[in-house]
Amino acid sequence: MPINPLDASSLIRTSQGTTVDSETLLRKTQTRIWASLKEGYEYDYVPDDSDEFLRRHVFKKFNSVVLYIDLVGSTQMALSLPDDKVAVIMTSFVQEMASMIVAHRGLVLKFMGDAVIGYFVATDNSLLAADHAVSCSKSMIYIINHGINPILTQYDYPELQVKIGMDYGTNIVVRYGQDPTKSHVDMMGRSMNMAAKIQSMADPNQILVGEDVYRRLHPSTQAQFRPVVWENRIWVYQAEDGSKYGVYEYLDRSGGGR
Repeated sequence: MPINPLDASSLIRTSQGTTVDSETLLRKTQTRIWASLKEGYEYDYVPDDSDEFLRRHVFKKFNSVVLYIDLVGSTQMALSLPDDKVAVIMTSFVQEMASMIVAHRGLVLKFMGDAVIGYFVATDNSLLAADHAVSCSKSMIYIINHGINPILTQYDYPELQVKIGMDYGTNIVVRYGQDPTKSHVDMMGRSMNMAAKIQSMADPNQILVGEDVYRRLHPSTQAQFRPVVWENRIWVYQAEDGSKYGVYEYLDRSGGGR
């Protein structure tokens, strides 16, 4: 039986700014998923300071942990289910994941179809940002496995699985256009690219972190990870010193903790 990473000793902040225990959070998730499947429930706006933060830092660099979560098998789902059901499942998934990012003190960069990119600003404390990002990834899988999937199976829909990758580093904020309030803003940099590469190497329900994240984790959390050795897949990316860049996997794919 996996340990709940959202235990009552570490209450989670909701998007409305209140705090709830894990069981309440799980029930609220299931209520929203039920309503989405039965009634076409539309989610409330998830309060997020990302756009304001990015616009204040246009063309500036800052350190962060970038988290990339991608839904597995969305193409097959789209081919096997009616379009309206696929839309409900996809939109519910990305909004639930966005809520988890905000709840763990992160910011939501963007949705990319069936993927969500979040980031955890590390300007003041990179250790805390790494801890928040890893806790968020554990919570995401826990919520999917124990909150979302039990509802989907009752409707005979396929269960959701995800791949999560993250990395730490410096990124720069860019703005596409002259208008400071309306032009599109985004991030680019090594950790953005590396998080995407790491995520692409993950197996279903696997959490992978780059070595720059791993080194910033508390030893008790590091003990929950081990180095990844890929025998049949090519990993060619290097650290800044020219050595092969290390990737570590979280040992529990159920969304539990230790």
